[in-house]
Amino acid sequence: MEAILALEDGTIFKGKSFGADIECEGEVVFNTSMTGYQEILTDPSYNSQIVTMTYPLIGNYGINPSDFESQKPQISGFVVKEYCPYPSNWRSTIALGDFLKEHNIPGIEGIDTRALVRHIRLRGAMKGVLSTIDLDTGSLVQKARDFPGLIGRDLVQNVTCTEPYHWAEGLCDLKTGQTRHLKQKTKYRVAAYDFGIKHNILRYLVDRGCDVTVFPADTLAEQLLEIDPDGIFLSNGPGDPEPVMYAVENIRKLIRERPTFGICLGHQLLGLALGGKTYKLKFGHRGANQPVQHASTGKVEITAQNHGFCVDLNTLDQEVVELTHINLNDNTLEGLRHRELPAFSVQYHPEASAGPHDADYLFDEFAKLMDKAKK
Repeated sequence: MEAILALEDGTIFKGKSFGADIECEGEVVFNTSMTGYQEILTDPSYNSQIVTMTYPLIGNYGINPSDFESQKPQISGFVVKEYCPYPSNWRSTIALGDFLKEHNIPGIEGIDTRALVRHIRLRGAMKGVLSTIDLDTGSLVQKARDFPGLIGRDLVQNVTCTEPYHWAEGLCDLKTGQTRHLKQKTKYRVAAYDFGIKHNILRYLVDRGCDVTVFPADTLAEQLLEIDPDGIFLSNGPGDPEPVMYAVENIRKLIRERPTFGICLGHQLLGLALGGKTYKLKFGHRGANQPVQHASTGKVEITAQNHGFCVDLNTLDQEVVELTHINLNDNTLEGLRHRELPAFSVQYHPEASAGPHDADYLFDEFAKLMDKAKK
C-alpha cells in the first residue's frame, strides 16, 4: 500500500506503508540511534511527533513486553528506510509493523531517509503529515501547514497520569528478560512528577533503593510533601516547557524543601524555576551518541538524548546556578546545579534505554543528596 509523507514546505516523500492504514500529523524529527526503536516508540517525549530513524534497517528484533517506556506507543508516525517484517529475537512477541497496526499508528518505508534527515538538518524540524488515505500531495501539504506545531502547546497533559501510583519494578535481568521487583528495604521515599516519565527512570530509582510514588503533572507541591518524601524527581516529557508554568510554580516551592533531580523536560522546568528562559532548537538532539562535557572535570560522557527545546544558559544567574554540563556539538546547556539548594538536573537521559550508561552515576548523586538531607 502506498504511503506519503508531506512536509509543510512542500517537500514530498513517497513510500510503502508498513503500519496502520491511517493519516497522522506531527512534527517530523529524526533519531540517530542504531537500536532502541521500541523504547523510542513508547517514549512519551515523542508525543505529537513523526519520528525518522537514520539507521537503515528497523524491525529486525521485533517488539517485546519488557522494554516499554510507557503503557503504549506515543509517537504519531514512524519513518524508516527498510522495514524488517520477520524479526529474529528470543524476546520478541510481535513484529513491529503488526504492533503499529494494533495501536493505529502509520509507518512508511522505502523512502530516502538520508535525504529527509539532511533536509531537516538544513531547514529544521518541520510540521508534516503521513498518510495512506489521502494521496493528494497538495492536500497533504496544506494539512501539514495547518498543524499547530509544538511551540506554545502544553503536551504534558496528553501523557501524564491521572492519579498518583506506586512503582516497585526494578531493572530488567538480561539473562531471563524479566524485571526485578523491589524486595529489599527501601532507603528513600521519592515523589516523582509525571510529565511523561519513562519506565526505565523509575527502574533506576528503585534499584537505588527508592520507594517511588508518581504524581500527575499538575499536583500541588503541598500534596507531594504530604507523603514526606526524601527527594523530588522531575521527569522527562514532550514539547515546549514554557506552557507548563503550573509545574514551574510548584518546583520553585519544592526545591526549598527537598533534594530535587530533573531529567530532560524536568531540567528545562527547573531552569525556568531558577529564572532562566528556554528556546526551540533548530532540529533538536535525538539519539544515543551525543557528547557532553562535565564542566568541572573535563570528562566527556556519551549520552542518549531526546529533546527539541533547551535552557538558554545566558539567561541564568551564574552566581546562583552552576552550569555543570555542556553539549560539545553545539555548546548548548546540558546540566545545571543550584549553588546553595540541593537541586540539579541534566538535559540528557542517564538511564539510557537503549543507549550508553556513562551518566548513570547521576542517580547516585541524587541518593547522596537525600542522605545528606536526612542527616
